[in-house]
Amino acid sequence: MPNRVFTRRDFSRSLGQTLALSFAAPRWRASLAEKTWEPPAGAPVRLNYNESPYGPSPLALQALSVSGPTAARYPEEAHGQMVATLANFHHVRPENILLGCGSTEILRAADMAFLQAGQNIVAAEPTFEAVLEYAGVAHAKAVKIPLTADQRHDLPRMAAACTSKTGIVYVCNPNNPTGTIVPRAEMEEFVSRVSPATLILVDEAYFHFVEDPSYSSVASWFFQYPNVLAVRTFSKIYGLAGMRLGYGIGAKETIAALSTQSLDDNVNAAVIPSALVALADTAYAVSCRDRLNSSRRWLADQLTKGGWRFIPSQANFLMIDAGTDVKPLLAQLEARGIIVGRRFASLNNFLRVTIGTQDETEAFFAVFKEVVPRPASKAA
Repeated sequence: MPNRVFTRRDFSRSLGQTLALSFAAPRWRASLAEKTWEPPAGAPVRLNYNESPYGPSPLALQALSVSGPTAARYPEEAHGQMVATLANFHHVRPENILLGCGSTEILRAADMAFLQAGQNIVAAEPTFEAVLEYAGVAHAKAVKIPLTADQRHDLPRMAAACTSKTGIVYVCNPNNPTGTIVPRAEMEEFVSRVSPATLILVDEAYFHFVEDPSYSSVASWFFQYPNVLAVRTFSKIYGLAGMRLGYGIGAKETIAALSTQSLDDNVNAAVIPSALVALADTAYAVSCRDRLNSSRRWLADQLTKGGWRFIPSQANFLMIDAGTDVKPLLAQLEARGIIVGRRFASLNNFLRVTIGTQDETEAFFAVFKEVVPRPASKAA
C-alpha cells in the first residue's frame, strides 16, 4: 500500500531480490535470444506519443509472462519491493519515493496536494499539458510563460512570475514538445530564486535520452532544496507505456503530501516485475537510447540538407518547422500511413514527430518530403 512504512529488513530483502533478478538476466536473455516486440503487420507507423518503438526489454517481457499467478492478490508486497528498489537505485530512502499509475498520476497528485482554488501554477508555453489540466480541476490558474527565441524555458521570467499565490512551478526537462533542455547551471539559479513555499515540479520523462553534458537530473536536489520534486516514468526508454508506471522523488514531507492524493493499490501486479527487470537491464536501455538518438541525428541531417528548419532536440522526438499551419498536413500524413503528434497552438507551424526505428524514421521522411515542400531557398 502507498502509505506502508518500510523497515530496514524490508529494504535489505528487496535489494537482494533485485540483485537476484539482475544475475538471472543472462539466462533469460539466452532463452529469449533476440526476440523483440513488433507492431501488428499492416499497422500505421505511429510516431505521435513518444513511445519506444523497440518495446520493453526481452527480459521485462519474460517477467511479465510469468507474473500471472500474482493477479489474484493485491500487490502490497511487490509495491514495497518496487519502492525500495527505486530508493536504492537513486541513493535515497523509501520514504522519498512515490509510485504512480504512470508519471501523470504523480503530476495529478502534486496539483491536488499543492494547489488550492485561487492559487496558480507557473509553466512554460508550450509544455506537457497534463499538469495544467489537472490544475484546472483544482480551480487553480495556469500562468503560461512563452519560451525563449530558441524555444527553451525562460526561467528568469518564470521565477519572476512566481508570487505568494504560486503553489507549483513546473519545468519539463527535456521539454515536451520542443525537446530542449534546461542546463544544470540555469536550473540551480532558478531553484535558488523560487520561494521554498512553492513546489518546483521537474518532469524528467525524457531524462535518459539527453547527451548534452551541461544537463543534470534534479533527482537528489531535495536534500538541499526540499521543495524540488523530480518525476520519472517507465513509459519512454523502458518501453512500458502501456503498463503505466511512474514515480516521484522528493523530500519525505513532499512525498507524504502526495500520497494523500494517490489511489491505494495504484500500481498493478504485472508491471512491477517487468519494471524491476527493466531497471536492471541497463544494456537494453542504453541500446534503445543509442539507436533512437542515432535515428534522430539521421533525420536532423536529412532535414538540414533539404533546408527544413527544426528545433534541436535532446529527446526522442523532433519539432520540424513546416512553414505553414500543420493541421492539414497531419491529415495528409495519416492518409499515407504516418501518424505524428498533434498541432500545438503556440507553435502551429511545427510538426512534432516521435523518433521510431530507423526504418520507421526513413518511412516518415519519405512521406514528409511529399507532403511538406522544401523551403524556397533549397527548392531552387
